[in-house]
Amino acid sequence: MDNQSIPVAQLTLDQAKEEIGPLRKQIAQWGKEYYEQDSPTVEDYVYDRQYQRLVQIEQRFPELQTPDSPTQQVGGEAESQLTKVRHEIPMLSMGDVFSIEELMDFNHRQRENRDVDVEAEYNLELKIDGLSLSLVYENGKLVQGSTRGNGNIGEDVTENVRTIKSVPQELPEPLSVEFRGECYMPKESFAKLNAQREDDGQPIFANPRNAAAGSLRQLDPKVTANRDLDTFMYYVPEYQKLGVTTQAEALDRMRELGFKVNPHNRVVHNRQEIEDYINEYTAKRDQLAYGIDGIVEKVNDLETEEALGNTVKVPRWEIAYKFPPEEQPTIIRDIEWTVGRTGNVTPTAVMDPVQLAGTTVSRASLHNPDYLKEKDVRLGDTVYLHKAGDIIPEISKVNLSKRPADSEPYQIPTKCPACDSELVHLDDEVALRCINPMCPAQIKEGLAHFASRNAMDIGGLGPKIIEQLWDKKLIHDVAGLYALTEDQLLTLDKFGEKSATNLLTSINNSRNNSVERLLFGLGIRHVGAKAARLIMAHFNDLDQLMGASADEISAVDGIGPTIGESVETYFANEQVQSLIEELRQSGLNFTYLGSTTTVDESSDWNGKRVVLTGKLVEMTRTEAKDWLEAHGAKVTGSVSKKTDIVIAGEKAGSKLTKAQELGVDVWDEQRFSQAMKEEQ
Repeated sequence: MDNQSIPVAQLTLDQAKEEIGPLRKQIAQWGKEYYEQDSPTVEDYVYDRQYQRLVQIEQRFPELQTPDSPTQQVGGEAESQLTKVRHEIPMLSMGDVFSIEELMDFNHRQRENRDVDVEAEYNLELKIDGLSLSLVYENGKLVQGSTRGNGNIGEDVTENVRTIKSVPQELPEPLSVEFRGECYMPKESFAKLNAQREDDGQPIFANPRNAAAGSLRQLDPKVTANRDLDTFMYYVPEYQKLGVTTQAEALDRMRELGFKVNPHNRVVHNRQEIEDYINEYTAKRDQLAYGIDGIVEKVNDLETEEALGNTVKVPRWEIAYKFPPEEQPTIIRDIEWTVGRTGNVTPTAVMDPVQLAGTTVSRASLHNPDYLKEKDVRLGDTVYLHKAGDIIPEISKVNLSKRPADSEPYQIPTKCPACDSELVHLDDEVALRCINPMCPAQIKEGLAHFASRNAMDIGGLGPKIIEQLWDKKLIHDVAGLYALTEDQLLTLDKFGEKSATNLLTSINNSRNNSVERLLFGLGIRHVGAKAARLIMAHFNDLDQLMGASADEISAVDGIGPTIGESVETYFANEQVQSLIEELRQSGLNFTYLGSTTTVDESSDWNGKRVVLTGKLVEMTRTEAKDWLEAHGAKVTGSVSKKTDIVIAGEKAGSKLTKAQELGVDVWDEQRFSQAMKEEQ
């Protein structure tokens, strides 16, 4: 009988001795993967459950506790080339509880402390799914940012932290003080980053916490700057320097100083108020723009907090209530393989539909062959489904007890599902790739990308239309779009004269786009919209870029060797050169037009930080963005405390919610249109 199936309270000393060694080894390995490598192999709740069991065994049998036990360590020794930083005041991790009853027991033990009189007043905060961050200011200026590391020694990430928009470089007061909080990656950014990494054949991040950690701990701050990290600050070790007496006051004071502080804290006094808060945010967690994995309870009075102090590993004045994992069982019916525009072939599990975190889920990415093999997913398997980072459906494990008797290991395909070419692994990638440049699936995906809003912005050219154009052999690459006629379009299903005219107008208008849109639309590996703009602003026209070396491209500010080599390799291809010549003959603009835009410095919009969200009716978002930038505004993709105005169209989502939470000025399209008229 497996000892783990025996409750700790029923274990004998011999059974505990037998179990504790392998358990410590397993937890230490999981901790190393989590803290040091930013690449966990098990879900947080699995680690938490096993860690809690180890704590209970050591509490029942104190003679088995050793100094090298994971329960006596704060964190891992970070493996990186970053400079080490010693924390003058240790950054401890929190203890965990997993039920209301355990939380009440913790509070009861706290109030029974003979040395400290603890009032039943607590500050409750959301537990952000990120990594701990320390910010040190001297005379009001940011001088150091560091990670927690092992609690005593962390890593210097100052230059990386300077790229995070929500971190003040200078305070409005000349304070010399340390602030602590959480660095995190918003759900939307996490999903985009993983989608991009998957497309590029890179390993995906397991959850937003690991994505944030991997992004903050980069040796190159430029990489961090592109990862859309954010922060919530929540703690000041030397609170006396801020002139506050409670945790709630400390949060308000940090807001005044320009830090981003989570707005959902609440002061509570009894079990009912605590339960109400936990229930409220358990229900709301899926709607938040960032991941949370629990609730943090802190003694509100800071003198009491200081008097309670810490154990070797955890504070006595705070505790984390961890959300139970939300999982649903379902059955694998099929595994589909799809080809992306870069040739990456991705498996997707097709399952019986289940309700999970407020949505119906019937598909989940299996990411790559290695992941599929590691999970040992087979057709007919019963699997448990959860949402990584509360957003991405993912299979956590297979229920082997329900595996069909005739089950066989799933065979990874060797041929492309779209063109039957041999599949390959490139440059030690985990991804399986089709390298046939004429693969129809890649071309069709590439066409959709070329027409997308941030590329050539060809309205009305969606995947279904592309599929029809391809099947009727009316196009074979992006250049073919510019040879389409009205008569050809009228042969498509549900296409009338108006639809044909509108699409041809949109295609024709795209000829006049600034060239960075074309460069992004070509779908060159690693070249996003921002990189395309930086490159074309430097080289000015496409011919100049095509004649440039990888080193010359890499030297552009914000561009590195990976992009430089990718661009050079792309334009060296003879088929690409033929395509570019076809586009030239079709009358596409090859010149960068961004620099010709003159900014109206007298405009009321000059210097304003603006975010566009939702669907605009009277204009496209691109038109709105161009107008704003021409009037001196900076249009950003995310809402922060520094945002001046959010312009919200129809069906605005998380950005509108965030703006309301932060008290940012929100305009509807009508108000914006009126302001535009007044500027004329």
